[in-house]
Amino acid sequence: MAAPDRRSIELAGGLDTPIAIIPTAAAPDNNHRRAGENGRRWFTSLGATNVQVVPLIDRDSAADSNVVEAAAEAKLIYLLGGFPGYLCETLRGSPAWSAMLTAYAGGAVLAGSSAGAMVLCQHLNDPHGQGTTAGLGLIPDAIVLPHHNTFGQGWADRLRGILPDATLIGIDEETAMISEGPAQQWRVYGAGDVTLYLPGHKLSHPQRYLAGQVLRLQLPD
Repeated sequence: MAAPDRRSIELAGGLDTPIAIIPTAAAPDNNHRRAGENGRRWFTSLGATNVQVVPLIDRDSAADSNVVEAAAEAKLIYLLGGFPGYLCETLRGSPAWSAMLTAYAGGAVLAGSSAGAMVLCQHLNDPHGQGTTAGLGLIPDAIVLPHHNTFGQGWADRLRGILPDATLIGIDEETAMISEGPAQQWRVYGAGDVTLYLPGHKLSHPQRYLAGQVLRLQLPD
């Protein structure tokens, strides 16, 4: 993930920009400290000099003034992986999420890995819960299938039956898509593909995009 994460740092303002690692999704199995520290070490290894792990692990901490301030001041907000349903419900409607949205509207980069990416769409497949639920809605009419080249592609048939009008976004491991340039334009980075299963198209004929290629997805105004 070095290439996409370096690009995220660049878009956020450079190596000294404030980066907030959000380990919420790893909290249900008490893995948030290790996951957060792994994230901090990773971004530091890329040359970032202002990285903090924000102790946002539950609804109470999502309303803590120090957590909210850290989210508001960050220029790159990175949601780690883990339990997507827990992450979504912890953030939904919280002061911390409002601060992240304000930072994003002001030009901050909002990124996520695995569960962290899943919650950003309108729809969320929660493998630890009961089927699909509402995500946080930054990408309308879409749902992310992470780890697409290993197990995520196995979700496509079921999700198409549940969400016939949604775009299914399959993202391979070690791969990212970053919104940049003109509105609705995303560029693929990393070792694998991004696969789009578009509404009205057969699942056997998806659109695949390699590193460096550009795809288009709607973003809210």
